[in-house]
Amino acid sequence: MSKKGDSANTRLVTTMAVTGGLFLLRKGLAVVWTKATGKNPPTDVTDPKVTLPEALAWAVATAIIVEAARFAIVRSTMRRPASAVEGDSAGGPN
Repeated sequence: MSKKGDSANTRLVTTMAVTGGLFLLRKGLAVVWTKATGKNPPTDVTDPKVTLPEALAWAVATAIIVEAARFAIVRSTMRRPASAVEGDSAGGPN
């Protein structure tokens, strides 16, 4: 298979992994939030019952966890096999 095809396949796999992984992660975060606070996550900021500290806490928690997970998923799917890297050594460039 050509390099162009490999690149397209890698991007497709990465996109699917990120989409599915983040969907499941956000659902899991919502469950943890509900168990910890006894309330549903503040996803509707127009709701008058949602306080600013609560909305900010949810935003920070989801941002940190979701972006860290996205980074890990992308890096793990984009990793090239060691045999495909030419001239790469543990000591760095010479």
